[in-house]
Amino acid sequence: MSPHEGLVHPKEYDIKDSNVELINSALDHQVKYNSAATEPAWRDPGTIGTAPGLHIWRIEQFEVIPWPKERYGEFYNGDSYIVLHSSKSPSQQQQQQSDEEEPSLQHDIFFWLGSKTTQDEAGTAAYKTVELDEYLHGAATQHREVQAHPSAEFVSLFPRISIRAGGVRSGFRHVEEDAPKEEITTLLRVFKHPSSGRSGSLIVHEVEPTWQSLDDKDVFVLDRGDKIWVWQGRSCSPMEKGKAAQVVHDLTQAKHVDVEVLSQLEARSKVIVDMLGGKEVEQLSFSAPRPLSSRKRAAEEAGGEGDVAQRKLFRLSDASGALSFDLVKEGSHIGKADLDARDIFLFDAGDRLWVWQGLEASAAERALWLKVAQSYVRWLQESPEGSEAHLIPISKVVQGHESPAFMRAIAAAA
Repeated sequence: MSPHEGLVHPKEYDIKDSNVELINSALDHQVKYNSAATEPAWRDPGTIGTAPGLHIWRIEQFEVIPWPKERYGEFYNGDSYIVLHSSKSPSQQQQQQSDEEEPSLQHDIFFWLGSKTTQDEAGTAAYKTVELDEYLHGAATQHREVQAHPSAEFVSLFPRISIRAGGVRSGFRHVEEDAPKEEITTLLRVFKHPSSGRSGSLIVHEVEPTWQSLDDKDVFVLDRGDKIWVWQGRSCSPMEKGKAAQVVHDLTQAKHVDVEVLSQLEARSKVIVDMLGGKEVEQLSFSAPRPLSSRKRAAEEAGGEGDVAQRKLFRLSDASGALSFDLVKEGSHIGKADLDARDIFLFDAGDRLWVWQGLEASAAERALWLKVAQSYVRWLQESPEGSEAHLIPISKVVQGHESPAFMRAIAAAA
């Protein structure tokens, strides 16, 4: 008897069968879910995906490492992070749910990319975001967030966001015990995020320690190692003053140093300008753009809703037998009625991109949505006003699981 007789050999894979055909198939989802289920970050703690809450992880050497809860809202410009926010659905918030009924949660997954993060870190964050969505059974809204163009939804998750220089590759900057204190100079800019609502989320952003970074509208905290100085711009808000005081309190918790608060309206405030290299500067007014993209600043100045006239809706479809990407409508009067469950749509809302995935979209359409969105961004960058298009937040929602932010955006265009 032949040694192989009686054995059942697995069917050989036909090279003509494209891997793309399996993307988003039931088998593909099962493979991805099984992979996601083995990721320690998604299983510890066990409340992920099953209870409302906020979870943050940082990408370190291709691994997803939990970020300490006491540091939530603190980010480094050299890193990439994954942020999961799970909350009760709006319908559940309006009516009491029975004990027998399982809680219905809506999930938002943000992968946040610092301005100096590496390609490996950014790629891992994007890949793991898709994996986490798979772990949540594809019901999450995925968001790509970049440091210079934060969305209102991301900012609203934190009462205060702190963005500092450094990261996991360079190690956190810290003061050596035997280092001269005067060598340490850190300048923090404190300002209210324009689209964070009446409650006001604050941004604490490390900026270049030079007098050119000063601005009349905001508060600045100068840490010289041996003393902390606070410079209050002549037009800063009481809220910014109060939040700056909290920042100073946090700094003095770690080291006991003197603190001096000076208003720009006081003549003595010139001492801070001098320490920042402006001894020869005689100007009384200072103006420096906030550390946001110019596209983001323009949107915020317009009220955070973008330009309705520039809004566009595109359809990604392979109904004709070939994949096509076509403009459906532009300007005002874009509404949910324009969406078709059989396809995928890209909605350019002016200051962000939304990708809407219909439940009946084909596997090819679902597999290529991100590539198409990225191609569209590259096309925008070729226009004279699109040099910062790569900073635009990109969010993807699935039919039946649309986030409130998407519903507001599509309703505003109607």
